[in-house]
Amino acid sequence: MRIRDHRADDEPEINLVPLIDVILILIIFFVVTTTFDSRSMLRLELPRATGEPAVDSATALSVLVNADGRYFVADREVLSDDIESLKATLAEVAGDDRERPVLLRADARTPHQAVVTAYDALGQLGFRRVMVATAPAATESAP
Repeated sequence: MRIRDHRADDEPEINLVPLIDVILILIIFFVVTTTFDSRSMLRLELPRATGEPAVDSATALSVLVNADGRYFVADREVLSDDIESLKATLAEVAGDDRERPVLLRADARTPHQAVVTAYDALGQLGFRRVMVATAPAATESAP
């Protein structure tokens, strides 16, 4: 009687499940530890003005209006340019806190109507502490 050795028929295989688990954990680690700079997503050319900063901008709710008239509320883009969408996004981000200061950052090339719409939406929601961000005035150097 011939006894067959089954060990020779076994083919080695590579199990990919632990490798996939390690890769996913590394991806999650890098996503969580990465710092995101809110200023890098939009390039704004702020209007120029003289004066001192009034409030710490870290506590203020940031509303950005880019040169095309698109709105961004605390790093969230408003999907539509109408006032109702802006109000819905503002209410969602700010919650019930209407005493929170709002820092309106509008590009110098923004259409005036977009800035007025932002002021209107903030006023309708009850925000009373609205500030406008400006860049420092360019100093003229003597020749």
